[in-house]
Amino acid sequence: MEIIHSLESLNPLRGSVLTLGSYDGIHRGHREILSSVVHHARARGIPSVLVTFDPHPRHVLEKDREILPMLMSVDEKLEIIEEIGLEYIYIINFTEKFSNTSASDFLEKVITPFFNPEYIIVGYDHHFGKDREGGPEFLTNFCTDNSINLEIIEPVSDDDNHISSTRIRNLIKNGYVRRANFELGSVYGFNARVVKGSGRGKELSFPTANVIPLCETQLMPKSGVYFIRGRFIGHHAFGMCNFGVRPTFSESELIMEIHFFHNFEHDIYGKEIRVEFLERIRDEVKFPSSEVLINQLKRDKQKCLELKGKYE
Repeated sequence: MEIIHSLESLNPLRGSVLTLGSYDGIHRGHREILSSVVHHARARGIPSVLVTFDPHPRHVLEKDREILPMLMSVDEKLEIIEEIGLEYIYIINFTEKFSNTSASDFLEKVITPFFNPEYIIVGYDHHFGKDREGGPEFLTNFCTDNSINLEIIEPVSDDDNHISSTRIRNLIKNGYVRRANFELGSVYGFNARVVKGSGRGKELSFPTANVIPLCETQLMPKSGVYFIRGRFIGHHAFGMCNFGVRPTFSESELIMEIHFFHNFEHDIYGKEIRVEFLERIRDEVKFPSSEVLINQLKRDKQKCLELKGKYE
């Protein structure tokens, strides 16, 4: 897979099958589009291309609003895209200046001369260009005028719900990680750094590793206790994670701490790990004493251990 950051480094393609969009987290709907691009490109013997943006356009255009939390980092998305089999990824540096590019200019000055698409595939709700003018009708007219085949993919639905990044984001925010994982087509998680904590978990006989997401705009799940999987240094291990303020001890700072069900030989503090959220166990609760909390943690651990078989 070739990643392009500047068109100056690209020899214009003689033909391609192309899709474009932000691809905010690669979910099952996105996978269908990308897989279709790869399939049609291979059938025609021409390259498959994704044109996407970084940072997310909403981070540039909505600076006066709460920043949009991200489902995946760019690197995580690229890993999935490479697995699907795309050959070229053009990542456009999305700026305020670029946001003023009209849909016509974008197609005529970027897409057509450099990628020469024979076939364009987009989702049903995709828009591009200044003021989102480049919708399905606009793209249909452009492709007709330029003898380009166009396919607009209908939404992927389950239980009458359209799968979308917005829906998945809301599922995670509300703690429905198992459902979110189904709609993503992969396990929701993020890369994080292990940092020193207060040592309170060790005092409770449940030693924990505190983690901080590497991505500043990372979407975080609803507070509570989760069954998780950690991946690092070529290993993986199951554990349980508490994300919250530890109300039993009258604390107020949001902390994410993980108790792994494995004694690691390697010191993981300061290391980068990947945390994957498999299932939500319960809400965060204020217990009347440490003893009551410890008993609950034992029950939580037992429940997580019973779930291990589903994910091994």
